[in-house]
Amino acid sequence: MLSKIFNWLSKDLAIDLGTANTSIYLKGKGIILTEPSVVTVKEDGRYKRVLAVGEEAKRMLGKTPGNIKAIRPLREGVIADFEVTEAMIKYFIQKVYNRGYFLKPRVIISVPSGTTQVERRAVKESAEGAGAREVYLIEEPMAAAIGAGLPITEPVANMIVDIGGGTTEVAVISLGGIVVSHSIKVAGDKIDEAICHYIKRKYSLLIGEATAEQIKIAIGNVLPEEPYETMEIKGRDLVTGIPKTITINSKEVQEAIKEPVDLILQAIKQVLEETPPELAADIVDRGIVLSGGGALLRNLDKLIAKETGLEVKVTENPLFCVALGAGKALDEIDIFKEVMAEV
Repeated sequence: MLSKIFNWLSKDLAIDLGTANTSIYLKGKGIILTEPSVVTVKEDGRYKRVLAVGEEAKRMLGKTPGNIKAIRPLREGVIADFEVTEAMIKYFIQKVYNRGYFLKPRVIISVPSGTTQVERRAVKESAEGAGAREVYLIEEPMAAAIGAGLPITEPVANMIVDIGGGTTEVAVISLGGIVVSHSIKVAGDKIDEAICHYIKRKYSLLIGEATAEQIKIAIGNVLPEEPYETMEIKGRDLVTGIPKTITINSKEVQEAIKEPVDLILQAIKQVLEETPPELAADIVDRGIVLSGGGALLRNLDKLIAKETGLEVKVTENPLFCVALGAGKALDEIDIFKEVMAEV
């Protein structure tokens, strides 16, 4: 009875702790925060002092002096720096969680399906250290499927492909469980890296991660058509060492990102090959659902449809799909408790 009163009084949070962005869902209010998963720290011997978190820290990426570092504490979907991750979660919780609330929040956090028990414990301990009363974990493809409104508890196949910043999660879900899944550490970040390498190789021009991301968003296209879109970019000439401006087009970006996109396609095909026949028949009827920021890459849905022969649709709100699904699972915790990830 007491726990029910506690649950009623506390404002619960769902956190999509992404490699690129962190989104927070507040019970009863929806998505109330989305900020980059970036922290700026000042190193003083063995100690790190947090200077900025989120949007403010992202603006400092690649522009800091020697003793100040703008870092991304999550790499490829897992915690790379425990201390900084805890500080980041704490900052976000404090930013959205009014101190006037009576109780500490219950928190549900999404984790990639390929994470180990040790990695999951690290996420849980980070949230507990940041002030959560209870911590639940949910696998990203499961949260994405709930957020996309798929009937995950019914005996039908729901195929979801969640392309985030650090990982791509491909899963077939039925009866509230993941039947087949595959998690690869190829997603938005690897696409940005591929653009950086291509421009360095072809034009001897060095560009940063932020510029590569801008290129991907502005003219990234996996099936570009003539006349190709163009974009002016600035970087440092590796031959002369002087800043330089060049123009690239969407056909070049397609070439640049071909390898990571092919790896995502391979992961989708692998899951389809491993799917039991009865569920495979459902997928033919129901198709594949895309979510995550990577789903916004132009014509990716058409390319997957062309390669698999299946219907592919992008969910209504791909960027916030995981956070919305985790929030829905938290709102109806008694129904979705079975789908929570074990720690």
